[in-house]
Amino acid sequence: MFDFPAASASLSLRAVNKTFLQRGQPVEALDNIELEIGKGQFISIVGSSGCGKSTLLRIIAGLETNYRGQVLMNGKPVTGPGLDRGMVFQEHRLLPWLTVEQNVAFGLHGLAEAEISKRVDEHLELVGLSGFKHAYPAQLSGGMAQRVAIARALVNQPSILLLDEPFGALDAMTKIQMQQEVLRIWEAERATMVLVTHDIEEAIYLGDVVVVMSSRPGRIKKIIHVDLPRPRDRSNHHFTNLRQSIFREFFAEEEAPFAYAI
Repeated sequence: MFDFPAASASLSLRAVNKTFLQRGQPVEALDNIELEIGKGQFISIVGSSGCGKSTLLRIIAGLETNYRGQVLMNGKPVTGPGLDRGMVFQEHRLLPWLTVEQNVAFGLHGLAEAEISKRVDEHLELVGLSGFKHAYPAQLSGGMAQRVAIARALVNQPSILLLDEPFGALDAMTKIQMQQEVLRIWEAERATMVLVTHDIEEAIYLGDVVVVMSSRPGRIKKIIHVDLPRPRDRSNHHFTNLRQSIFREFFAEEEAPFAYAI
């Protein structure tokens, strides 16, 4: 277990287990996940398809409540969705009948109209889309639509932003551009970010820490601290060595689960 002061933990997962029923038979998706994430960190969770990483993110978001164990946000139990957590999915999930401005403002309730307008304008500027506030989703490229989704997730000023393979549907060049954009936003906002991905290179490029998960049932196999300066050079030999090290973890013999703090 890594030493980490619990008082500075933004997110705590304690003995989280999840079992699904599949054709009437129990299928173990997550097995004894123990994790402490510090405020302002960028965490990448990497694993193969079906390892339970998206399920874990849904549990953190409060969208999945039927599990064993405990999730704490700033020391308080997570019992459902909350404004302290924003989430971006692989699909942008924008409402097609609303403009960009209206989509970003959709989750803002109980605020004065002037405050809503101010927050929307600030976050559209943050993602570089100030000139598209009156556009509709159908008029946007895939990368632009994801930037709107990020602005919508951040407009409530959450403590943590959850990213569920948000670039998986984008072409290679747009994906790289969006990775750079998310880093810029993270550096500006300094919210805690948790990214789920099956892309090892993306995990290293974005994360302060890479959490490597085993195949089903999902367990934490290894925690890797990425001690590379930003901006990161994907062709740097330290970067490529780290990528190969993580790649080998997917084929390593399964180990017993441990409790980790990062």
